[in-house]
Amino acid sequence: MSEVDSQQVDGPMGGGERLPRRDWCQGLIGLSGLAAWELLTRDHRVAWGAEAASIEPGEGHLHHPATAKRVIYLHMIGAPSQLDLFDEKPELVKRHGEPCPEEITKGRDFAFIGKTSKLGGSPWRFAQHGESGQVLSELLPHLAGVADRLAVIRSMHTEEINHAPAQMFLHSGFGRGGRPSLGSWVTYGLGSENADLPAYVVLLSGPPGGAGTSLWTNGFLPGVHQGVPFRSQGDAVLFLTNPQGHSEGDRRRVLDALGRLNRLHERVSLDPEVETRISQYEMAFRMQASVPELMSLEGETKRTQEDYGVTPGKVSFANNCLLARRLVERGVRLVELFDADWDHHGSIETRLPSKCRDIDRPIAALLRDLEQRGLLEDTLVVWASEFGRTPLSQADRAAPGRDHHKDAFAVWLAGGGVRGGVSHGKTDDFGMDIVESPVHVHDLNATILHLLGIDHERLTYRSQGREFRLTDVHGRVVREVLR
Repeated sequence: MSEVDSQQVDGPMGGGERLPRRDWCQGLIGLSGLAAWELLTRDHRVAWGAEAASIEPGEGHLHHPATAKRVIYLHMIGAPSQLDLFDEKPELVKRHGEPCPEEITKGRDFAFIGKTSKLGGSPWRFAQHGESGQVLSELLPHLAGVADRLAVIRSMHTEEINHAPAQMFLHSGFGRGGRPSLGSWVTYGLGSENADLPAYVVLLSGPPGGAGTSLWTNGFLPGVHQGVPFRSQGDAVLFLTNPQGHSEGDRRRVLDALGRLNRLHERVSLDPEVETRISQYEMAFRMQASVPELMSLEGETKRTQEDYGVTPGKVSFANNCLLARRLVERGVRLVELFDADWDHHGSIETRLPSKCRDIDRPIAALLRDLEQRGLLEDTLVVWASEFGRTPLSQADRAAPGRDHHKDAFAVWLAGGGVRGGVSHGKTDDFGMDIVESPVHVHDLNATILHLLGIDHERLTYRSQGREFRLTDVHGRVVREVLR
């Protein structure tokens, strides 16, 4: 090939590659296409508040001043019973075992119990705690010790009655797959504060929910915004370590060569996901140094480990709570903990106390630890599930449980601009319907974004010919729980 028929161009890692003139021209067209793509999408990103996902956020990139910089989201997979934990119903207890009045179930669908059942009062006592008098169940004695930090919303409702759709609806505002999760929207809007760790990290204790990886998917957003699962046992991130016999220098040379090939491909294909691929390879290389230290709990004091109830090297919700604190300390934007086995259709009197023992102590320790380190002030902690449980006993047997209930359940928030000691919303005497201050899932997500400095109506992304947002076409900020 003659000099006239080829052109030398600089590669992204230095040096140069000699390309055929046809490929060089395609590369120029590709670069101009990328420039056009940048101009076309810049208005998007300015509208939602950040020039690019890698930019360190600041007040100038937000829609309004933020009170939270990061989120720890505690998702209880399967839906705990709000009537046994947060929403005391003396009348329901008084009438326990009576046939359910027909008007309670008229025109209403349940997942399993049908139209007839008996009323099921809680067997556990409730009491007021803290200066605020926050009412909590005896199943949560440690959480009771931090009751004044909690804003409990007892009037949540959703639109899906079964687990997987309801889990997706809570996380993405849509009951089917394909939409970005809350964590992906947050990192799309704000980026990361740590170049050596993902902006969105997922920690699991038990199997994921029925919706699986859809709960932390990036959907139609760029792939860099997908949640990254970390493990507290074995390799923290799968395939992060070098293969046997390969050194760090070997990995660096491979990545440099792969980077040059990907850059050449990007110039021709105009595929923005190529940049995601390159950035993720580089992130994985940096994580080889940052993650092992992060995941090692042995460096924490014995007192801290005891407060959380951790066992180093074990997979547990307690370990994940301590890891969540270590992650947000290092600038991870959103950490989500998924805890399994809250689906109590039967044997609730034995299974619910067991699950509460798993989470009660570590959550209280997490809130205290964040506060002592000065992190709770700008870290939002959210405790939620996909829906709640009915005031009806499911199955007429010795060990009953409760069915799914989408029309009334409870969540709580703490830190990050939330007014502690608040009780918001109210349900009827049986806990079946909301009678005061209803809060929709979209309202909850709008509130989370608001605390992070984002207007939920302006955080949008154009896909399939229209603008999408986390809160679909409605949602309001629940200002009653804000400072």
